[in-house]
Amino acid sequence: MFKENKSDVLHGILLIVLFSFSAFYIAEFQLMKSLSFSPLIIGIILGMIYANSLRNKLPQTWVPGIKFCTKEVLRAGVVLYGFKLTFQQVMEIGLPAILADVIIIAGTLLIGVLVGKLLKMDSETALMTSTGSAICGAAAVLGAEPVVKCAPHKTAVAVSTVVIFGTLSMFLYPVLYRSGVLGLDDQAMAIFTGSTLHEVAHVVGAGNAMDAAGGHVADAATITKMIRVMMLAPVLVIMSLCLARKKKNTSGAAQEKGKITIPWFAFGFLLVIGINSLLQGATFIPASVLDPTIGFINNFDTFLLTMAMTALGAETSFDKFKQAGAKPFLLAGIIYVWLFFGGLFIAKWVA
Repeated sequence: MFKENKSDVLHGILLIVLFSFSAFYIAEFQLMKSLSFSPLIIGIILGMIYANSLRNKLPQTWVPGIKFCTKEVLRAGVVLYGFKLTFQQVMEIGLPAILADVIIIAGTLLIGVLVGKLLKMDSETALMTSTGSAICGAAAVLGAEPVVKCAPHKTAVAVSTVVIFGTLSMFLYPVLYRSGVLGLDDQAMAIFTGSTLHEVAHVVGAGNAMDAAGGHVADAATITKMIRVMMLAPVLVIMSLCLARKKKNTSGAAQEKGKITIPWFAFGFLLVIGINSLLQGATFIPASVLDPTIGFINNFDTFLLTMAMTALGAETSFDKFKQAGAKPFLLAGIIYVWLFFGGLFIAKWVA
């Protein structure tokens, strides 16, 4: 990307950087603080305003830079987020989070495929939409693309459904948390958030908003989400085997297997948690040196995640939704109902 359109990519990144600085500035307003709006949430709002107003008036060649922020910058932000966590915290929430994630993923894929058949949707669109909702949003959709081998517009539709319902949840969950209507303590709310929200960025955004309201949700929610992200690899293996068997049964000949995309950034996240766990327990590094360094990294990481959220909003154009038709969004809506109410029950049960 950088070799072919270096200046264009940098223009797109610079645009997102400027929006992100604006998000940090606006987040300091008293109104934003009273609403518990973190820079991440303000960033996605600014991105959506841009996507539906100025997007068509600026060079389309800047788009690769924006997409770079939704992928590479997001992954870097998630990896560095590990400096806010330790393995001791992972051990505290590990088993309930794993159990909740497994049930949510299996249930979402099953419901998505069955409802897709009832709606008479093509199996590829239904599977891609279900995968995005089940695991990690757009990253899961893109990871499943070489396995499912669907048309590009079907991938775009699946990503659009993730953006809509994931963004809705990112705003809804903190409001419900502050109101107390869900009846969940912080640990259960973290499992609920991490096991049901679509994108990693959505989980981080919602978690930060809840923490700003006085909770302790973001860290455990991110751990739950990252456990879910790491399940993408085995899910894609199983999906590839099932699709190969289905094609063999329908055509009488085995088909070429797709290349499986493994989310390596999830393992980088765990590596950084391990490094931070060792650093926090180290006695040879003075706290006067370690604490400011970790603090700087965490602030930089928040900026990277704000960039990712802003870029995600910049990809949310209402025109894309009109072209997709109603059925994929109806399917995603039905899955969303399952994620919310099923996830709520599961979170109460495992926690």
